[in-house]
Amino acid sequence: MAKTFRVKSRVWLYPGEAAWYFVNVDKKQSERIREMQAGKMRRGFGSVHVKATIGKTTWSTSIFPDKQSGTYLLPLKAAVRRAEGLDTGDPIAFILEI
Repeated sequence: MAKTFRVKSRVWLYPGEAAWYFVNVDKKQSERIREMQAGKMRRGFGSVHVKATIGKTTWSTSIFPDKQSGTYLLPLKAAVRRAEGLDTGDPIAFILEI
């Protein structure tokens, strides 16, 4: 049975050469996800496969642990940003199913 997480965050742009956009899963829910994943076989980079929903857009992707913030990061691909009209600094609510 899938576990659902409802998250509020802000879109941010990775400060590097590549234009990667992300949102953070808050620390409390990131800790719950880490607890759920304990003892399971780890995927590349510690990623966790999820179904993400923002507005009317749902897609399969992965979230990645970020040591600096202590949270998981959800990358936002261009198609999702375009479909939902998202840009850097925008507040968003999203759903993750694990």
